[in-house]
Amino acid sequence: MRRVLAIALLLAAPTVAYATPLDGTWRVDLSTEPDTPYTQPMQLTLNADGTVTGSFYNSTIEAGRWKESRGRLCASFRTTDGVGPYHTAVCLTGDTATGQTWAEHRNFLFNWNAERMPATEPAPTR
Repeated sequence: MRRVLAIALLLAAPTVAYATPLDGTWRVDLSTEPDTPYTQPMQLTLNADGTVTGSFYNSTIEAGRWKESRGRLCASFRTTDGVGPYHTAVCLTGDTATGQTWAEHRNFLFNWNAERMPATEPAPTR
C-alpha cells in the first residue's frame, strides 16, 4: 500500500523545471543584407521530458524535441505561418546559437545565428 501511495504522489507531483544553457530568449539575426539588420525573437524552454516549448518569429512552437549528445546541445521544432510548417534546428555554439529554418511551402532554407538577450531587454520587433 505504501508503495502504491508513493508512486501516486510521484505521478501527481508538479513537473520540475529543467534549465539548460539553450533555455531563454534569443535575438535571431535573419538579415539577408549586411547593412540591413533584421532580427526576431526566439524563446526556448527545454523540458526534462525532452520536449521543447516556446516561440520563434512570434509563432508558438507546436512540437519540438531536444537532445545533448556528441558534445552538442541541440533542439528541433515546428512552427507555422498559418499556411505551412517551418522546421527549425538550433544548436548551442559557445555563447551563441546557430540554426537553420526550412519552409518547404516557401521553397527556402535559411541559416541564421542568434545571441542571448539580456533579461531586461525587450524582445526585438520588425
